[in-house]
Amino acid sequence: MSTETTAARGHPRIAALDVLRGFALCGILLVNVRIITSSGPPPAADLDDPLVWLGLATSQRFLPVFALLFGMGFALLAESAARRSRRPRLVLLRRLLALLAIGLPHLLLWPGEILTAYAVLGLAVLLPSTWLPRWAVAVLSAACLAVGLAFGGGGPLLVAGLFLLGAALVRYGAARRLDGPARTPALLGLAFAAGALPALWWQVRAAASDSPAFGTALGLAGLLMAGAYVCAVLVLLRTPLRPVLRAAFEPLGRMALTNDLTATVLVLAAGRLLGLEFDTLAQVLLTAGAVLGAQWMFSVLWLRRYRQGPVEWVWRWATWAGLPSRRASPSAG
Repeated sequence: MSTETTAARGHPRIAALDVLRGFALCGILLVNVRIITSSGPPPAADLDDPLVWLGLATSQRFLPVFALLFGMGFALLAESAARRSRRPRLVLLRRLLALLAIGLPHLLLWPGEILTAYAVLGLAVLLPSTWLPRWAVAVLSAACLAVGLAFGGGGPLLVAGLFLLGAALVRYGAARRLDGPARTPALLGLAFAAGALPALWWQVRAAASDSPAFGTALGLAGLLMAGAYVCAVLVLLRTPLRPVLRAAFEPLGRMALTNDLTATVLVLAAGRLLGLEFDTLAQVLLTAGAVLGAQWMFSVLWLRRYRQGPVEWVWRWATWAGLPSRRASPSAG
């Protein structure tokens, strides 16, 4: 899902956020190919199934990244709205209501979609958080994450905690320092990876024994691996691989809302028209690769001409209650 990443009109986008969003989009699609078509994930304890290993690497690993980025995007928009509007919270309210309107038709197509849930949680958590000091947002985030992990390992509380964490990071200035020295994300990434190893072992053991702690183990492993993935991408963006990563993921990230919606249509079409069951690793990888390849090409061509993706344009128009320019400009990217 795309979020507003400009600090104000005419300011450059934060490229690292677009890259992370595109990266997360790819991982989420690998998980959702089976879920969208109601094939469901394979049994978590069947380690002889290659799809299980794909699930260990992807399931609940990329949705936390998306939730974090959504919270960051909301906070960045709040900063922009405070400068550009006399009633900034009305802008934020329109943003979330527009997302709800976009998500409802998608919900009819696929009951597992997240846009409506993000809109409702945003109204319940993110909008009220704009009245709180940043330290209170950070404390509330930690509380939501702790309770969410303790009771089931996921669900609305965990997502709300990630929303608030993203908002707190922006309010403490972290978003503006994403292109700083590699030392901080490298050290954080090592810490996340070190914590993820025992969490993954716990997840596999809990699944094998059908333990009631499986949800907590899955949620904890997911958060730690998501943190490791984010830090790895941020470190690689400080290497000569930066142009490659930007070329591969930034177009997808800048049009993530459009791509999220079209991915559902494309996966359902592939399953029904080609009669695919998505019961093998090859089918999942080939389908996800074909969908992402088509979306990447469309995104690149569209962004050469326009500032936002087509659905992003509608969302921005509803947010600002006016018709924004669709033409591309140097300040758009």
